[in-house]
Amino acid sequence: MLSERLNLSGKTAVVTGSSQGIGKAIAVTLAEYGANVIIHYHSKRKDAEQTVKEMNQPKSKVPIVKADFSKPNGVKNFFRKINNLTDTVDILVINASVQIAKEWEQVTESDFDLQVNANFKSTLLLMQLFAPPMIQKGWGRILTIGSVQQVKPHPAMIVYAATKSAVFNLVQNVSLQLADKGVTVNNLAPGVIDTARISEPVPEVEQRIAQRMTTPEGNMGQPEDCAGMAVFLCSDAGRYITGQNIFVDGGMSL
Repeated sequence: MLSERLNLSGKTAVVTGSSQGIGKAIAVTLAEYGANVIIHYHSKRKDAEQTVKEMNQPKSKVPIVKADFSKPNGVKNFFRKINNLTDTVDILVINASVQIAKEWEQVTESDFDLQVNANFKSTLLLMQLFAPPMIQKGWGRILTIGSVQQVKPHPAMIVYAATKSAVFNLVQNVSLQLADKGVTVNNLAPGVIDTARISEPVPEVEQRIAQRMTTPEGNMGQPEDCAGMAVFLCSDAGRYITGQNIFVDGGMSL
């Protein structure tokens, strides 16, 4: 039965950037399907605590870990903290990212380094640290959260869009090498999702931006729209899917 294959009881999941938005929705939904979820946040612990409140697990049993993946040793320190909390991680959802909206001529080296380190470099490092135990067990799920900007880059987010494309290439490469080891690696690419990030200011560029970034479905998506697909890909129901990019975008990538 499909319900049995979606059951995540006994699995431990780490969801980065799970204090808000898409990461929060994924964490809550993984918990709903039985996973023991570890919450990660970057700066606002109260937001992480709110995520825990919305989960169907006792507050005392949901660990909350702070980490900044843009900093040197940020990923290693995060992994060390996780190892102190659990003997095993079965599911890794790499959602945390940094988005700096500027016209491309105004992007600084600091802007570039911050986004590349937080979005791309950290993804590889997280995979390198969390995948080996999954391989040893013969079961694991790695899911990166990309963006429709992989195929429709926003003119004001040149570096962010590039890092998301790079992450998917990484997913394809790693998934090929882990496909026969019981570990799937996939990328979920949202479109315009109604999160706090949507309200962040974006520079005024040409009118064509609005034309390129429209959604055929006609509305913004909700974080929960991504969470359902995430559960599927992170469960036994998605065991035969790996190396794929799944758009959850209301047709925006078309």
